[in-house]
This record gives sequence, structure tokens and C-alpha cells, in this order.
Amino acid sequence: MPVLVASDLDRTLIYSSAALSLTMPDARAPRLLCVEVHESRPLSYLTETAAGLLGDLGDAAVFVPTTTRTRKQYLRINLPGPPPTYAICANGGHLLVDGVSDPAWHARVTARLADECASLDEVRDHLFATADPVWVRKHRIAEDLFAYLVVERELLPEEWVKELAVWAENRGWTVSLQGRKLYAVPKPLTKSAAVYEVARRTGAELTLAAGDSLLDADLLLAADRGWRPGHGELADSDWTAPTITALPERGVLAGERILRELLRATRAAPGQGRGTVTCAAPPRESDRSPLTST
Repeated sequence: MPVLVASDLDRTLIYSSAALSLTMPDARAPRLLCVEVHESRPLSYLTETAAGLLGDLGDAAVFVPTTTRTRKQYLRINLPGPPPTYAICANGGHLLVDGVSDPAWHARVTARLADECASLDEVRDHLFATADPVWVRKHRIAEDLFAYLVVERELLPEEWVKELAVWAENRGWTVSLQGRKLYAVPKPLTKSAAVYEVARRTGAELTLAAGDSLLDADLLLAADRGWRPGHGELADSDWTAPTITALPERGVLAGERILRELLRATRAAPGQGRGTVTCAAPPRESDRSPLTST
């Protein structure tokens, strides 16, 4: 009875240098392993201990990287452990099987977006019309599915973000601010829907999940158990639920703790002599949409 582990990557398992939160004395800082290089420069890290835990987790469970990154951005990450058979990119818009997007899944997603929310063109035009060039560095479209801005965070007006969230909500979209990126994502575009599809294909009896942002809320609630770190949108809003464990660790050490918890829960799962867990039934297709802040 396989265990499926679906985890967000950025600021959950892997961290940029700006997000490491190494607050201890330099001599006590953990050894780091670089897992992503971009434009010939190291970009993302995890601790060496976390690397070993991730390798063990890949051997013990069906590990599914679950990210809002585009396919191109995801494929430049070199995670420790066995190569994942499945990966979820573009917030559920692409289901990769052995590194290749499943065309049938992508067609299902795009059809649902066309039926249930405002168009990407409308959202993109609104962002261009209302975002001030003083604090916007880049406008980006990801996989023709959603939009995001790269912003100067210290100059970004909080009131503008709130107004955008209300405007997007009325059109079936959601807004998430993660570091220097502000995402506008269609509500029907969810990580959880893609995870349910992987669970169906693998016959997983238990689903575990981890994530730090608003875009991970639906993923965490869809799993039998979930973990979030002590940083990120969910921690900032004190978001929780009965099946969610809020960890105190922040930064790269939170990634290490999350992997330790995922591995412990995997080894304690049914089939390894620790009782019975019943996987939550998948929701109806019409119910699969990300949640707003709680």
C-alpha cells in the first residue's frame, strides 16, 4: 500500500540564499547542498541532512514534487534521491510523468479554466493597467495558465494587494504574495486536483503533504496529514486545520524538520505494522478549488 508524499518546493523543502534564515552563529550553521543553478549561479539549497532524508523518503514513498514553478523552472532543480516518476508543475496545470507533461491531464485543466473563471488576458491586462512601474520589476505569464509579478517588496503598497485580491476573487482567481513574487492564479488551477490524480494512478492509501503558501492550502487540506513551516503566508495568517501540524522552525531548518516528519509518518503507515489509515475520498471535480485565507 504505497504512501504518496506531495510537497511544495520553494520555501518548503528548498531555499534561496535570501530565505535560509541562518540565525545561529556562523560556526554552528548547517552544511548546505546546492540543488539548483540558474545562469551559472547557485540558486537553491537544502541542508546536507535534509538531502539524506529526502533520499530515504524517495525510497520509502511515492514522492511527488508539487510546485507553482513552470516546467522549465522545475527541471533545473536536481533533487537528491531517486528521480520522481511524477511531478506537478504550474500549480497543477501540468502533471509530469518521467519528466514529460501528460497531454490528457493538461487538456482537462485548460477546459475547466475556460468554463469556470475569467480569462488570463483579462487578468494580465488588469495587472498592466494597475501595477505601478515604480515597484514592479517584471510582468510574467507562466505556461499560459497564470500571471505573476516580480516586485520590490518594500515598495509594494499593501492596500493595492488587498484591492487586487478582491478584484480577482470576483473573477474566480486568487492572489498569493510569496517573497518578491505576487501570483494571480485561477481558483480551479489547484495542486490538490493533480495530487488526487496521482493517488488514483498509484493506488496510494495514505497521502502526506507540506507547503508554506496560500497556494498550498488546498493541497494540505486534501492530504490525510499535512505540515507547514513557521514562515510563509500560512504561518503569517496563523492558518491551521485539524490535520495540519504547524512547525516552529523557519528557513532551511524548517525544510529539514518537514522531511523528518514526512519520513517518520511514512514509516509508521499501514503495511509497516502501525495500524490503519483511511485516505480521504477525492472531492467532486466541481469542488476542487484553492481556499482563501482562514
